Parts: sequence; structure tokens; C-alpha cells
Amino acid sequence: MPIQRSRKALHAFADRLDTLGPRHWVTSILSEVGSPVEREQWLAADWQALDSDVRRRLVDRAAVVAFLFGVFSKLIIGLETFALVLLAFNGGRITLDSGASHPDFFDMLIAAVVGTAASTVAAVLMVRPHFTWFIAGAPADPAQRRAVARIPIRQVGADLIGWAVSFGTYAFIADVSDFFLAIVGGAFALAAITSCSLTYLIAETATRPLAILALRGTSEARVVHGVRERMVVVWGVSAAVPMIGLITINAGRWAGWLPPAAGPLDWTSVALALVALSSGLSIVMLVGRAIADPLTEMRKVIEAASDGDFGRRVAVYDSSELGILQTGLNDLLDGLAERERIRALFSKHVGDRVAELAISHRGEMVGTNTDVAVIFVDLTGSTAFASQRDPQETAAVLNVFFSVVAEVVAEYDGLINKFEGDAALVVFGAPTALADAAGAALAAARELGDRLGEKVPLEWGMGIGYGTVFAGNIGAANRYEYTVIGDSVNEAARLSDRAKEGRLPIYASGAAVAAADPDEAHHWQPLERVMLRGRKDHTEVFVPTALANRAEPPTLGSVLSEMMKLPSRRGR
Repeated sequence: MPIQRSRKALHAFADRLDTLGPRHWVTSILSEVGSPVEREQWLAADWQALDSDVRRRLVDRAAVVAFLFGVFSKLIIGLETFALVLLAFNGGRITLDSGASHPDFFDMLIAAVVGTAASTVAAVLMVRPHFTWFIAGAPADPAQRRAVARIPIRQVGADLIGWAVSFGTYAFIADVSDFFLAIVGGAFALAAITSCSLTYLIAETATRPLAILALRGTSEARVVHGVRERMVVVWGVSAAVPMIGLITINAGRWAGWLPPAAGPLDWTSVALALVALSSGLSIVMLVGRAIADPLTEMRKVIEAASDGDFGRRVAVYDSSELGILQTGLNDLLDGLAERERIRALFSKHVGDRVAELAISHRGEMVGTNTDVAVIFVDLTGSTAFASQRDPQETAAVLNVFFSVVAEVVAEYDGLINKFEGDAALVVFGAPTALADAAGAALAAARELGDRLGEKVPLEWGMGIGYGTVFAGNIGAANRYEYTVIGDSVNEAARLSDRAKEGRLPIYASGAAVAAADPDEAHHWQPLERVMLRGRKDHTEVFVPTALANRAEPPTLGSVLSEMMKLPSRRGR
């Protein structure tokens, strides 16, 4: 429990730091200048969809935030440098009065202001063309992408110019010895390392919109600013610079260049430690967010993909290995989305279960003997209907017929094995076994009969068979289809032919009714016992009880017509 509480406290502390960091400032800018739709586009990394006015306001406010933060950080670092040099030459005493040469606060302040102004002008001149391009929203060519990726490095160059100007200004206006000036120069150099590191990380965060628009889902072929370089920055600011300063102070005291500590507490070392803690925390926070942000965004997109949402993508803006990973993840998601589209199209052609079977067996030809129920339903008079109507009207009627079949079959867990012209073959129990395949087929047949009677303007006949079949892939190794082969399939087709000529449109075999659950079987009643074409044994024919009760009793004419058809049936 104490460990968990400590971990929660650390997370809360880190979240609080995020709200104070430049990342939060930058991301809050758009929430102030854009509409909810525009903010949603920003979250989707669709900067191309933002109009030029929103881009201009975004650039203006980002420039103000970057300017204020840059000026504030440089002044703070300059103040720290002044305090450390003063303490070093005062023997660690907190006082502005010293017998030795010491920096003048106002000289240092003037130097810091002049250097800040110089670095600001240089930074604006370097980034202004990129801001103009961002506002225009023009597509980025390879040269523009490389230039945007190098903005942080160029901002570091502008910062170095500012520190060089600061030192030159101080050397010009301060009345100090060359030895003291050399010491101040070393302090300025260490301060410049810390300042440039902050500038680099802030510029990388502040120019993220430009990177998103420039890269547009791609990344540089090679790493520009790698994760390893960022960790070197962390080490430099949090460890190297403070330790070099501490070593320099002690070496100066040992050589007699600096006075020894004047009291029991060395305030010079304490101040240097405090500076190291504050600067180290800020650098770690910035680098941590620079690494955590893309990883968090990628994690969210991966979680969405695992839930079936393949439409989300990550914004590509990082110039390190993480940028290559962002691009790779987008390419992977493109491939997954394409695979899902192909799978959905494949499923529409062969059915979900057949598609899953093919995928699970890696396209191998498989098959086995199994007990299934089969429905064969065929339209009557479709040829004559097509000869008298427009082809599009005929296609519309067939689409309604097949749509009704598909809806009912899906409700009862069946498989549409194939559509053949104006007929459909439906299987229950393969490729996925059902607890009561015969009962599901009979229930589906009754429901299908009701819906076809309501929606299809043509007559039809339906046959239901049950028995052992071969269910699997038939064809060649490079071209095959999933189908069922067996006597029950032929039986269903013959019952469909007889139903089209009989008094009722739905005929089921006695084997199907016998295999069904009693709750379903009681909805069926025997009609006749016939010898179907191509079979050696008689088939007992059942019809739905409700359908038989609704049917009109046969007339003398229909009986005579049926008797006249008997010789032709036997001759088949």
C-alpha cells in the first residue's frame, strides 16, 4: 500500500508539472482560437483543414508564448549565473560587497537584455519563412520537410548568438580584469549550455504544428534528432554542467584563484545544487514529455484499433526514432484497414464463416463429412418475368428476393452457400456446427416463407433436406469454393421443384422434421409420400401446419391437372 500511494503521488506530481510546462501552453492556444470542429481537426492532426485565419492566430499566440518563455528563461539563467559568480568570488557569503573584483548586477542585467534581444531577432528571422509557409498551408516538398525538422537546431544557433552577444556586451561595459572576465566567460558558457538545451526542447514542442503539416503522415528517412541525443541533453543539464561548475569552483579555490568558503556552510555549492535541481527538473520534464507524448498518442490509436476502429491515425511530427515509429504505425494501420476491407468484401462473397475458415486454415483446401440441414429456394416464372420487364427491374426484384433470404438466414445462424440465378442454397450446421441444425432450418423456412410472400411479387418453391454431406473446399489449388455435396442437397433441390408445382410452396423431408427439436417439429404435418427424381427411396413430405391451414382446399380442376402431370414426373 505505501508503494502504491507513493506511485500515485508521483503520477499526480508529474501531471501537475505537465499543466505548468510549455506543452500545456501550446496545446491550450488552439482551444482559445478555434471552434469545436477546428479543435477536433487539430486533435486528428488534420492541420490542412484549418483555414489561414486560424493558422495565423495560432502562430501569433504561439510566438508570444515562446517569446515570453524564452525571455523569462534567459533572464533567470542570467540571474543564476550572476549569483553563482558573485558567491564564488565572495567565498560563499551572501553579500554584494566584496574586496575582490565581482560582477556588477546592472552590467550583467544590461548584457542579458542585449543578448536576449539579439537571440530573439535571430530566432524570428530564422523561423519567419516557416511561419509564412504554415499560414499559407502549401504542400511541403522534401526541402521544406528537412528545414522544418531542423528548426530546433537553428533556434539553438540563435540562442548561442544571443549568449555570445551578452558576453561581448558585458566585456565591453564592465570594468573588470582579464582574469575575472575569463571566469565570467566560463560561467556564461555553462549557462549557454543549459539555455540552449531548454531552447531546443521548447522549440521542438512549439513547432509541432509545423512538423505535422510538413510531414503529413511521413517521416524523414534518417533520424534528425534522436532519443539518444535527447538523453545526452538531460545528462548535460542535470549532471554535467553542475558538476563542471562544482569542479571549477573547487579547482579555483585550490589554485588560489577564488577565496575559500567563508563559513561552515558553503552557499556557493548550495546555490549550484539548487540550480542543478531546478534546471534538471525542467529538462527532464521537457524530454520526458517529448518522448511520452508520441508514445501516449500511439497507445491510444492502438487501443482504438484493438476495438475495431482502424480509421484513427497518429500525427507524425517527431524527428527522432519515434517519428519513424509514428509513420510505421500509420502504415501498419493502413495495411490493417486494407485487410479488413478485403476481408469484408470476401465475406460478402462467401459469408463470414467461410471467410473465417479460409483465414484460419491459411487458404488450404479442407473438408469433412458432417450432418447438415439444407434449404433450396427457387423463384417460379422469373424467366418469363425477365422477358417482359426492363433488366433493371428484374435485377431489383432479384435483389429483394436475395435480401430477404440473407436477413432470415442470418437470424437463424445459417450460411448462404451460393446464389444461383434466381435460386439460393442455404446450409445449417456447416462450417460451424449448430446444436439443432434441422430445427434452425425448419424455423428459418417458415419465417422465410412469410417474408417472401409479403415482399416478392413472384411465386417460389422451397425444399428442406437433412443428412450427411461433404462440407469443404472443392476445386483446384489456385481456384476453389466452399460448398456442400451429398444426397440431402439433391433432396432439397427436388423438394423445391415439387413445391413449385404443388399446392403449398414449402416442402420438408421427413428426415429433417425427425431430426429437429420437438418444439419445432410440431409446427409441421405430413402431406404425402413421394419418389423424388434421381432417388431410390421414397421421401415423406412435410409442410408447415399454419401454411396448410391457410391454404384453400383443392378443386376438381386442380386435382385433374395434378393427375395429368404424373406421367411427366415419372418420366423425369
